[in-house]
Amino acid sequence: YGFYGAPSGRSFGSMLTLTSLRVAYGKKIVLKDVSLTVAPGEILAVIGPNGAGKTTLIRAVSGTLSLEAGQVQVKGRDVANLTVAQRARLLAVVPQARQMGGAYSVQQAVMMGRTAYMGWLGQESEADRSVVQLALQQTHLEDFAERSIAQLSGGEQQRVLLARALAQATPALLLDEPTNHLDLQHQASLLSLVKKLTKENNLAVMMAIHDLNLVSFFADKVALLVEGRLKHFGTPRDVLQAEHLGEAYQTQVDVVEHPLTGAPMIFPRDMLDTRK
Repeated sequence: YGFYGAPSGRSFGSMLTLTSLRVAYGKKIVLKDVSLTVAPGEILAVIGPNGAGKTTLIRAVSGTLSLEAGQVQVKGRDVANLTVAQRARLLAVVPQARQMGGAYSVQQAVMMGRTAYMGWLGQESEADRSVVQLALQQTHLEDFAERSIAQLSGGEQQRVLLARALAQATPALLLDEPTNHLDLQHQASLLSLVKKLTKENNLAVMMAIHDLNLVSFFADKVALLVEGRLKHFGTPRDVLQAEHLGEAYQTQVDVVEHPLTGAPMIFPRDMLDTRK
């Protein structure tokens, strides 16, 4: 086992399993019997129109939202039966990098990912420092370690949040709209890094994301949510079909193959009509 908690080499079965999840805000059911699995070394992209339940699903899986019914398991353990510290050793969350304030350095912010492993006095160990150093290296932040996070760009701050999650050494990773507010270069750079780390560390990754073309290039599996229900689940080629997307997003789309990779590319019909 390496720093990040997943066995090296080939793995079988699921690392993250959701069974019949149901979540409500008051009397309104917002997630309805959602079941799916994420295997080690796999990125699952959760897509759907605004209000479909993408962020709610991430929050429910992380344990910050209570379930009306259903179960979340990581490596066969029911998340609902774990303490906060136990859960933090199995699931890490990468939120959106809204402008991060405070006087913390990058290294201090990443060290926060080790909280679940520290004693009650909160003393850093040599093992903690080694894991943080590795997380900084893998996210290309070594040269920023002493810099204040408030001085970083949005893309750099998003990498800090990813490094902090990696420092938690969890087998499962949750990302909530990680490319929001990032320019095209930083979107591709961040998702390429997530893809690389997913494979290297054998992580099970669930990512809520809007951009369907990024999903096509970086996801291994796709879950399409509509009004809190799982409508389609499978590979990008299975799910990113014009009929599925048109029905979900209530707009006509065209799906064509990328000329180099063969990956599906999605274009709203209205956008194409303006070119005529």
